[in-house]
Amino acid sequence: MAGHSHFKNVMRRKGAQDARKAKILTKVQREIISACKAGSPDPSSNPRLRAAVQWAREENMPRDRIEAAIKRGSGATDTDNFEPVRYEGYGPGGIAVIVQALTDNRNRTASEVRTAFTKFGGNLGETGSVSFMFDYAGIIVYPGKVSTEDAMLEAALEAGADDCSFDGGNHIVSCASENFHAVREHLEKRYGAPLSAKLAWVPKISTPITEDQGANLLKLLETLEDSDDVQEVFSNAEIPESLLATAS
Repeated sequence: MAGHSHFKNVMRRKGAQDARKAKILTKVQREIISACKAGSPDPSSNPRLRAAVQWAREENMPRDRIEAAIKRGSGATDTDNFEPVRYEGYGPGGIAVIVQALTDNRNRTASEVRTAFTKFGGNLGETGSVSFMFDYAGIIVYPGKVSTEDAMLEAALEAGADDCSFDGGNHIVSCASENFHAVREHLEKRYGAPLSAKLAWVPKISTPITEDQGANLLKLLETLEDSDDVQEVFSNAEIPESLLATAS
């Protein structure tokens, strides 16, 4: 499965800056509530909720806030109904961009996304216009200290994963989306909770981009991520390290 080695490059979800922390936690809360409404309030029997709770822990969401979101999502009195929607388009330099959102108003969200693309030299396309350039895959990340590279690769393949790479600090396990929950559970029994576990749009081939194009692309991605409705943004850009170093 090509592209997983560029995972940190192509999947951008802010959380480091204190100024954006509240916005991130709101997105996490919305995902927990939606996951509960779509299934059981018990994470052990609701894979989507389990992934949402894992995300909450990655973002250091307080336990009481996680529990409150689960309670809200499983309560009959909560009237917020958010539906998942995916937008696809091209950013500066023809870079493919996928936007995943949870919204209670499709018209509002579509307008915000379209405006962002237009403002930074891109254009919003139809569903399917760029997703063929990506694999929808499970990505599970463990710190390097939990295992040797060979042992982790063996465990990952045994669990049903497609591949496992080492980026110098972490083991990055990739698997087909339909095998994600089974692979994660298998690895958790052996190595404990991962640093990160999520379904992501991973580009089959990453596309180099100039610094000027990259600067505009980063502005586009940041504007999209600032929307309360947008959960995650993916692209197939190979952004210059000089830009990434100054973007966080």
